[in-house]
Amino acid sequence: MVRRHLTHLICATLCLVLLAAPAVSAKLITVPEGNRNTSQPPVPGASVKRTKQTKSSFDRKYEKIHALLKRDRKLRSKIAKVAGTYGIDPLHIAGALVGEHTYNVDAYDRLQSYYVKALAYATGGIDFSYGGEDVDDFIQRSEFDECQTLAGSFALWTCRELVWEKTFRGKRVGGKKYPNNRFSAVFFQPFYAGQTFGLGQLNPLTALKHTDAVNRISGHRKLSHRKGEDVYKAIMNPDITLAYVAAALRHSIDVYGSIAGFDISNNPGITATLYNVGNPDLRARTLARKNRQRKAKGQKPSLPQENYYGWLVNDKIDDLRALF
Repeated sequence: MVRRHLTHLICATLCLVLLAAPAVSAKLITVPEGNRNTSQPPVPGASVKRTKQTKSSFDRKYEKIHALLKRDRKLRSKIAKVAGTYGIDPLHIAGALVGEHTYNVDAYDRLQSYYVKALAYATGGIDFSYGGEDVDDFIQRSEFDECQTLAGSFALWTCRELVWEKTFRGKRVGGKKYPNNRFSAVFFQPFYAGQTFGLGQLNPLTALKHTDAVNRISGHRKLSHRKGEDVYKAIMNPDITLAYVAAALRHSIDVYGSIAGFDISNNPGITATLYNVGNPDLRARTLARKNRQRKAKGQKPSLPQENYYGWLVNDKIDDLRALF
């Protein structure tokens, strides 16, 4: 009975996040260009440590990804084309790429290197599992039953992620102890936890969430958690991964409009922030709740704010705008 109640609660929460957006003004509040913070918010220690270990610096890493974008006309053309397909400014995609390769990993010197890596990861033998339990078996557990009624890859995998957070993360279930870590890190990163891949530095769970949208809009075949090599091929192949980057950014813009009442389409630093931190639906709802409370007190609404990652994107926006 407790388990059933918990599952109902999770699915109810998901429905609120995905469907029952609070009433917002018909006219969205436009988030202006630029940063709300006068100085860059602190960069996480893990990113600082990772950069020091490679004997690099954030400035050098930024210059490397900027140089790749500036040098490679074909890459810029691909970005512009996919941005047009998803109805977003290419600066949103460029911002996400710049943020990932400045604070996550170094960019390769040539776009061709990403294609070579994609072939290496598409040779088969990639399984999504934890402790000998395949994720396909894991999500057949009764705790996930009500997720099966949801339509669409985004709703389905978001529900499963919520079940993980509420029921399994850091807990002992059925005699098995599960790590206090994200669902994507535990089951979907077989090489090592926290690793993301490719030009867009996507993790497999993000790709699985957006596969229906990418299939519908770009025509790429749908991904399955049962075929890990196909997921990694999509992540690593620039011709496919850019569509997933665009889909994630488009989704953030849409939910911040429908849920929080903000038009963030003119601020690549905000979309880059959401690309970095994830869960835009929940974050939009949290902001909407906060602003309802502020309105009740006669206060002006709080605008979405950039983190360290988005701050850099806005700070470098003139550099990026010159590319397109």
